[in-house]
Amino acid sequence: MFMFMMLLNLVLLALGIFVFKDYTLFLIIPGFIMVLWAQLNIQWTYNRWGKVETSFTGLQMAQLILDENGIDDVSIEHVAGELTDHYDPSSKILRLSDSTYDSNSVAAVAIAAHEVGHAIQHHTQYSPLIARNNFAPIAQFASTAWGFVFFAGLFFGLPFLLEIGIICFGVFFLFSVITLPVEFDASKRAVVALEQDGSLNPEELDGSRKVLNAAAMTYVAGAIMSLLQLLRLLLIFNNRD
Repeated sequence: MFMFMMLLNLVLLALGIFVFKDYTLFLIIPGFIMVLWAQLNIQWTYNRWGKVETSFTGLQMAQLILDENGIDDVSIEHVAGELTDHYDPSSKILRLSDSTYDSNSVAAVAIAAHEVGHAIQHHTQYSPLIARNNFAPIAQFASTAWGFVFFAGLFFGLPFLLEIGIICFGVFFLFSVITLPVEFDASKRAVVALEQDGSLNPEELDGSRKVLNAAAMTYVAGAIMSLLQLLRLLLIFNNRD
C-alpha cells in the first residue's frame, strides 16, 4: 500500500510539472525524496528487528515501565492494525497494535516503550506535549481547510483567500515542528527506561535505538516536506498574475 501511494504521488507530481506546467512543484521534490527514504528506512528497520525476539512482549514491557515510573492511572488496551500504537492523554489509555501488544520482538518492545514515553511526559506535565495537545484541534482543522481555501483563491482570483490558505498551512507546519521535540523526547525516555531496566542485551538495545531513530526520522522528513510546501505556496502567491 505504501509503495502504491508513493508511486501515485510520483505520477501526480510528474503530471503537475510536465502536463500542467506547475514548475513550483520542483521545490518539493527534495522533500518527497526524503519522505520516501524515511518511510522505506522505517519499514526496513522495523522488519529487521521485528524478527529478533526478546523475553518481553510489548504489553509486558509497557506495564513494566509504567510501574517503574510510579504511573498507576494509565491503562493499556489492544487496538487493531499495524503500527497504530498511540497514547491517548484525554483518557490516559495506552493503545498497542496487533504488531506490538503480544509480540516479543525488539521492534515491538521499542515501540511500546516509546508510547510509554508519552505517558511519562503526560505524567510529568512535559510542556511541549501539553502545547502540542492543546494545539492539535486547531492544526487538524487547518490541515483540512488550507487546500480548499487556497485553491478557491486561485480559481476565483481572490488574494485574501490565498493568504488565509497559506496561514492555515503555516499553522499545520508549526504543529509539525512542535511535534519534533515531543517525539524525540519520548524516544529518549524509552531508551533510558530500556537501559535502566536491564531486560535487553546490548544487541537488543542497539536494535531498539535503531527502530526509534528510524521512526523519529519520519517526523523530521514530514516537517521538511511541510516547510517546502509552505515555501511553494508563498512562491505561487507572489508569482500570481
